[in-house]
Amino acid sequence: MNSTTPPVLDPLSSVAAWIEQQLDQSLTLELVAARVGLSPYHFSRLFTARMGRSVMAYVRGRRLVRGARRLCDEPDLKLVDLAFDCGFESQEAFTRAFKRLFGVSPGRFRSGFAVEPIEGQYPMNLPPAQNTSVSRLPELVAMPAFRVAGPARRFDEATKSEIPQLWSALIGALPFAGQVQSWATYGVVSTVDKAEGSFQYMAGVGVESTCVPPSNFSTMEIPAATYVVFRITLNGAALQSQVKEALASIWGELIPTSGLKVADGPDFELYDGRFDPQQPGAFIDFHVPVEA
Repeated sequence: MNSTTPPVLDPLSSVAAWIEQQLDQSLTLELVAARVGLSPYHFSRLFTARMGRSVMAYVRGRRLVRGARRLCDEPDLKLVDLAFDCGFESQEAFTRAFKRLFGVSPGRFRSGFAVEPIEGQYPMNLPPAQNTSVSRLPELVAMPAFRVAGPARRFDEATKSEIPQLWSALIGALPFAGQVQSWATYGVVSTVDKAEGSFQYMAGVGVESTCVPPSNFSTMEIPAATYVVFRITLNGAALQSQVKEALASIWGELIPTSGLKVADGPDFELYDGRFDPQQPGAFIDFHVPVEA
């Protein structure tokens, strides 16, 4: 037991805040585990279960998120200086890691991308040790046709962890001409290929019929439909792992036992204009079209 750190009921309760204060230092799994008086093996299992990624993957992610914020806030900052500040041995290593996380080079990120969607994958605070809450809203919802625009790509099991890159590109471009007044955003899943395990995903906003979106954005017409809505209430943990857990529950348990028949058409996540992925209690309404 680390003699300078008293034992606590939840050994992870303050470790994320401590890591944030040490990002400029040389951190290792052993050093972080010693902070809470646990063996590296036991601490690693606890941390990964709570955060959805390993300790050092979290540290690297927080360093890159902080670096991305500095790119936006300090226009004269040299990439080589930022690379060293983020704990990388060279600018090239930093650029490779940055591009893997954000989908674009640091230079490209400075114009038209946003940090927040990626930061939601690396929250600064540890959530309570509890499962994500998913519940079906009592009433079916009939919605007229509407149009959305935003970046879109095809994903599969191997690449779907890159979905936050689309959100970073979308939010960095908002607002744009022709966007509807609401700041609600949509994560739209369409053209699912079950045999291949792939799907099209768009991170979008509602747009007017005459809107000409940014050149790298696609548009999609969402047809009028009746939806069953599942509310995913978040606990402050990494967003993507919570959504994955919730969708497994929705498709594996809640829809099969609902007595409803899923209709052809896109399903989508709806985020209201105040959505904050790091705020416990924030929610996503997942809409699935059904036969009325």
